[in-house]
Amino acid sequence: MASISAKPFRLALLQLGSLTSSKASNIAVAKQAVLEAARSSPKPHLVVLPEIWNSPYAVTAFREYSERVPHVGSKYDEVDEGETVSAMREMARDNDIWLIGGSIPQKDDRTDEIFNTCTVYDPSGTLVAIHQKVHLFDIDIPGRQTFKESDTLTGGKSLTTFDTPFGKIGLGICYDIRFPEMATIAARQGCVAMIYPAAFNTTTGPMHWSLLQRARAVDNQIYVAMCSPARHPEASYQAYGHSLVVNPLGDILVEASHEPTTIYADIDIDLLNTTRRNLPITVQRRFDVYPDIAEKFL
Repeated sequence: MASISAKPFRLALLQLGSLTSSKASNIAVAKQAVLEAARSSPKPHLVVLPEIWNSPYAVTAFREYSERVPHVGSKYDEVDEGETVSAMREMARDNDIWLIGGSIPQKDDRTDEIFNTCTVYDPSGTLVAIHQKVHLFDIDIPGRQTFKESDTLTGGKSLTTFDTPFGKIGLGICYDIRFPEMATIAARQGCVAMIYPAAFNTTTGPMHWSLLQRARAVDNQIYVAMCSPARHPEASYQAYGHSLVVNPLGDILVEASHEPTTIYADIDIDLLNTTRRNLPITVQRRFDVYPDIAEKFL
């Protein structure tokens, strides 16, 4: 697995601003941002939206804003689905791009559970991957930040990758990045990048936002990106912003501030393979000394 055969590609992270309590307004903001990114030159191959962008980031709002997400492989107009899902299909199809749709609250009609769910669409608008946030953000930093996603959400039970013409991509959502096993397994499966729609806050963001991304990149010699919403001064939960892309050497290629913006990065597969040749950790692991956590996924 030392060398990966894939094509270079251009990545766009959309740090959306002007998000409100109106789902329709939030969808309109996202559509315009995707359109503008797709019209940029050179055009990005893969566009990423942030975590929970169609809803306020609040446990009390997730159920109200939740939608039905259809099955992987479903195509445009084939199934009943939420308005945000339909809009994301249109964004991908109308702009001829691959779209990682950030995440939205998903309602499971069978169990009545709510998930924090990322969906991915190919340029035809076909739903090609679904990732439900595995690790729920339940923290209490006295006097600074308290949040408990599990009051409303259920954690996902599977890891997610998807194939594109420019390589395999691994998915996580926000707090998932603190658990290194996910990125390690994705890298061992041949992923060129781990991409995390995310909404760290202004307490945890300055502490660990870039550190975690650089760690996952260096540990696994892959690209890592996190896409955040912009900061909204009137929101009860303050997103950190600072959407970011890191290369396999741990270098920050591009980083936003906290305002609404779109950032771009070129994903260079030659650099990934050169890194693995020069620092050959991918072929030097000692599974005779410690277990291979990715074994059952390979």
